[in-house]
Amino acid sequence: MGFYGDHVVPRIVNLACGTKDLRQYRDRVCSGLTGEVVEIGFGSGLNVPSYPDSVTRVTAVEPADLGWKLAAERVAGSRVPIERSGLDGQALPFEDDTFDSAVSTWTMCTIPDAGQALRELRRVLRPGGTLHFVEHGLAPEESVQVWQRRFEPVNKRIAGGCHLTRRIADLVSGAGFTIQELDVFYAPGAPKPVSAFSLGVAAAGIDA
Repeated sequence: MGFYGDHVVPRIVNLACGTKDLRQYRDRVCSGLTGEVVEIGFGSGLNVPSYPDSVTRVTAVEPADLGWKLAAERVAGSRVPIERSGLDGQALPFEDDTFDSAVSTWTMCTIPDAGQALRELRRVLRPGGTLHFVEHGLAPEESVQVWQRRFEPVNKRIAGGCHLTRRIADLVSGAGFTIQELDVFYAPGAPKPVSAFSLGVAAAGIDA
């Protein structure tokens, strides 16, 4: 990724995504996690304080060494065992039907092939396992979408490839998940083009 992507972007994400305002959404997303969990885009471990008691182990997929370094204190203080295993959400190094739950928070915007990453998550989840997610993406209003499309090229350059116009629910459904819960809203206190959130739970089905 180069110096900026390897050494600057992880710090920006740690600060921008580590605000108190976003903690409420992390708590909501993580509240239903159970058993063995895989988290893609683990970053600096900002979800760690939100893991519920029902989680027994977390496998962290994180490409940035600096992100994992920034997570060290949170990982060390976690009551849940956390292990880094895997660098690429698009090619998870796990057997089929390995995990009970998966979590993704503001990750699908930057993965080059988000659809492939979601298909990988479905593959490694046990039948009936659940994906818990909160992502920002294409706004529900056309007037906001216009500004998202205008700003997206700049945003991708300064925010490590972060897209603003991905259709989160369509990506999740297109990967074979069944969406069970979905809340689409603008997070208060932030410009609408960057705060159109999709928060939900989707179940991995059983292949025919």
